[in-house]
Amino acid sequence: MTATPTAPVAAASLVAGYAVAAGTGVRPLGGLVLAAGTAWCAREWYRRHGPATMGGLLGVQLVGFAASHVLARSLGAWPSVGLVAAISGASALVLADRAPGGALA
Repeated sequence: MTATPTAPVAAASLVAGYAVAAGTGVRPLGGLVLAAGTAWCAREWYRRHGPATMGGLLGVQLVGFAASHVLARSLGAWPSVGLVAAISGASALVLADRAPGGALA
């Protein structure tokens, strides 16, 4: 059985979290969406690769979340969310979803 890739979930949780917050006007609701997706990813990162990988990728996710707020001032909200989501997803792909030989795990 192939493991579900975490990269799209990590990226989508940032995008979906912002979309829910912007669409409903309820920022904590968007935060719950982001937290749920990130928690699932963190569990998978820990289970598959241990605490160091999980901690690093959680850091990428959290720094990306904070950076999107800062970047939104110059790029706009959606472009900044898209940028940090792409970075988060790429990081998860490289560090967690690819096997040592380069194939998807």
